[in-house]
Amino acid sequence: MKKSLIFLAMLLASSIASSVQASDFVLGIFGNANMDNTIDEQDTAYIEGVISGTNEATNLSDANYDGRIDKNDIAQVRLIIKGDDRKITFIDAQTNAITVNKPINRIVTLPPSSLDTIRAIGAAEKIVGISTFLDEVYFPDLSKLPSVGSSWFTPDYEAIIQLDPDIVLTLGNYNQGIENSMGPANITVVRMEFNVVELIPAETKKLGYILGKQKEANEFVNWYMGKIDEIQSKTEGLSENEKPLVFMGYQNMVAGKGTFWDSACQVAGGINIAGSFDGYREVDPEWLVEQNPSTIVKALTLLTVNEASQGYKTDNTSEMSSARDELLRQDGWKNIDAVKAGNVYVVAWQLQLGTHTIVPTAYLAKWLHPDLFKDLDPQAIHQEYLTRFQHLDFDLDKHGVFVYPPLK
Repeated sequence: MKKSLIFLAMLLASSIASSVQASDFVLGIFGNANMDNTIDEQDTAYIEGVISGTNEATNLSDANYDGRIDKNDIAQVRLIIKGDDRKITFIDAQTNAITVNKPINRIVTLPPSSLDTIRAIGAAEKIVGISTFLDEVYFPDLSKLPSVGSSWFTPDYEAIIQLDPDIVLTLGNYNQGIENSMGPANITVVRMEFNVVELIPAETKKLGYILGKQKEANEFVNWYMGKIDEIQSKTEGLSENEKPLVFMGYQNMVAGKGTFWDSACQVAGGINIAGSFDGYREVDPEWLVEQNPSTIVKALTLLTVNEASQGYKTDNTSEMSSARDELLRQDGWKNIDAVKAGNVYVVAWQLQLGTHTIVPTAYLAKWLHPDLFKDLDPQAIHQEYLTRFQHLDFDLDKHGVFVYPPLK
């Protein structure tokens, strides 16, 4: 079974990574027998075909995950469709089959990026604990919840257990060993990925099924992928010569494969100069000068610009402007094409988390191809995201500093 799950995970990843068009992912939930991006009556028909011998069983045909494919699986699919299922099994970010009991009413979240997704699908009332400090402007209610540690990398397991959650949400390869501590307390650990553009639609829909918010998840995913498709429909036909060389990263780290910035660059029609690297990697300043990118995007952290001087907490551009000026003064940078052309940008740390990432993806497309995206308005996308899906009364025309320099 484990080998089958690994194969399935590879299939899920390849179907997503090959394209980020709205329908091109496999929903990794048992019961999605026909391996598309939803669970519906087509899956019951497919399972009927498996039982009768006219269809070949897929890795997701065993809807109730009991090792057999029979009429009980058809019944489980129909329960999932109605939202009446009492348990559901899915593939997590580590290729494990995880079963959770439903309904889920109490959630502890570890990575801040998961909070955006949960709130976007209307399930914020289920959160009972958070792992680290939160921006009280962006999370006015959630920031008041009990904390389970000052860092989500090293949470207080006893504090989690005391909150008695049904599940704990974390990212794929973080918080290793947490299952050993949560298992005896009957708390299920759910590992998902919330920071990669291509994975957000599949993970959001999956979370919608887990939390009983399928309708809300579908609404958000359709909106999110509509914005991605709007961008990608104009960039997918570009030749390699038409794609600018782009440096993206933070501090001395460059963003390679598997990072949000790399996937955003692909959607936006650029070539990542660190595309041959895996993850984030520290590079010498000389290496960047040698690569001579035509666009540079530096993601700010709380170490480079304090929290109160970027994002939702300020209306003053001075600190972000100073951070950009400091970049431009680095040795050798005056000879880089991006610097000569004025194509050096800094981005507030909040935009790099979770479903927020649609916003810097739109900015990146606008920066790389201004003529191609004359009508694209990243701030309008950001505003709709905040108002419609994060349910915030925050006017971007009056407040916040998220990119510098601002769009002309």
